[in-house]
Formats: sequence, C-alpha cells, structure tokens
Amino acid sequence: MKRVTLLLILCFSLYGCEKFNFSATHEGKVIKVLDGDTLKLVQHGEEVTIRMAEIDAPEYSQPFWKNSKQALMKRVAGKQVTVEEFDRDQYGRIVGHVYLNDVWINGELVQQGYAYVYERYAVSKKLYKFEAEAEKHQRGVWKLPAAERMKPWIWRKNKNR
Repeated sequence: MKRVTLLLILCFSLYGCEKFNFSATHEGKVIKVLDGDTLKLVQHGEEVTIRMAEIDAPEYSQPFWKNSKQALMKRVAGKQVTVEEFDRDQYGRIVGHVYLNDVWINGELVQQGYAYVYERYAVSKKLYKFEAEAEKHQRGVWKLPAAERMKPWIWRKNKNR
C-alpha cells in the first residue's frame, strides 16, 4: 500500500492529476434503492453499492425524503444502468454518475427537484443550472416552505450536534 501511495504521489508531482484517469465503468441491474441518492446493483454476480456523485437527496425522516427515494426507484429499480466511477467514499462505496441508457440520472434528479447539488463535491456546472431551474419552477423539494428545505448536509450536521 505504501508503494502504491508513493507511486501516485510521484506521478502526480511529475505529471499532474489531469494526465491520469483512475475511474472505472460499472454496469449492472439495480436491485435496491436505499434512499434518494444511493442504490445497490448486481455486477458480475456481486452486489455493489453506488452513492450518486455530486448530489445529495433528503435524508431519512427529512421532509421529502420518501419522494426522493421513490423518484429514484421509479427511474432505475430493476433496470440495467451504467455507472461512471468518480471516486470511492469513506465507506468503500463507489461514488459515480449513473446513466440509464443515455440519460444522466444524477442530473435528472436535481432538475426535477428530488436532490440538491452537493456543493462540497460538485464539479459539474450543469447541475447548478438544473438546480436553479428546479427552484425557479418550484419542482420537487422546492415546493416546500423554505423552513422545510434544509439541505441534507446541514441537516446531518445539526442532527449530530
């Protein structure tokens, strides 16, 4: 492990990260939707947990969490999806962009107001446009009164105090 880390540091310092693409593509059938931004799929006979990159859906017991989960279920449950791996999180889950055919599900959820742009991790400028559009047209979570629209990362922080 130390050798791999050292090699990565050396490569990044010599060439810069933009020269390397460590991402992978995963394909499989969605067998379970855990919440509005997390799902399980079967890939080569193994279950894989996917955390959708750059978005954050309302948490369990937050207003609109059931709607977000149901929206994702309606879209991908039982279907074959492709996931472009973006990263791995602290729980070992694949963090990625989910596609159903050519439709970018992460973006669709934000555009329909079922998830927020996860500001801390977002790099796709298009997501911010989708979120602004959803807010402007009061889609999904944006229909709720402002007091009920706490972003999930803020809600989690307040809950853990």
